[in-house]
Amino acid sequence: MCGTTDDVKNKMDDLIKQNEADEVLSPNINILEELEKITTMEKRMKSMENEMERLKTENEEQAKELKILHETTVDTKIKMDELMKLNQAPKVAFSASLLTSFGPQSVGPFFNGLHTLIYKHVFLNAGNAYDPNTGIFTAPVRGAYAFRVFSKASGHINRAVTAGLFKNDQHIISTHGHQASGFISSSNGVSLLLEEGDKVKVNLYPGQWIFDNGEHHHSTFSGHLLFPM
Repeated sequence: MCGTTDDVKNKMDDLIKQNEADEVLSPNINILEELEKITTMEKRMKSMENEMERLKTENEEQAKELKILHETTVDTKIKMDELMKLNQAPKVAFSASLLTSFGPQSVGPFFNGLHTLIYKHVFLNAGNAYDPNTGIFTAPVRGAYAFRVFSKASGHINRAVTAGLFKNDQHIISTHGHQASGFISSSNGVSLLLEEGDKVKVNLYPGQWIFDNGEHHHSTFSGHLLFPM
């Protein structure tokens, strides 16, 4: 009887071992499902990596575009600021002739040194930088200015028309003409860099004279601001 029980027990042990071996050799359905899930996750991760790479490329391109846009904006702002400065710059221009009354008249000669000519008939004085009481132009701002001087005189054996443009008492240019009879004209012009407060005037040289007619305005002094600096 005992032998029979042992046999049964041995057979049961063999069956258990066989079942365990079968389970190892035959994959469980749950393991396959997990593997499939892992594979799916790997595909999703790969897809996400590709999408992230695409977004990275787009971001780099957008960053380049933003940089170009920023540089363009800065350049535009600089140009706008320059235009605003030019627009805010004072409007300066003047033109005047010697005589305010009709009829011909000669000014000079003077023999006590240089004589500042006072151009009394004002055609234009935008910015009021020219003083018709003194004949002196005073630069209101630092900048480049252009000046023109036209001089006429009666011919004379001993006299000429010699008038010089001066900047702060420094001679810059002159108009000069001489003949024995008739009329003679001379003109000259120059562009100057002036500091604020610099003064420009026309001086008649000693022993010389200049002619004007209040109707025809033969002798003139003109200037204007080209641009501030």
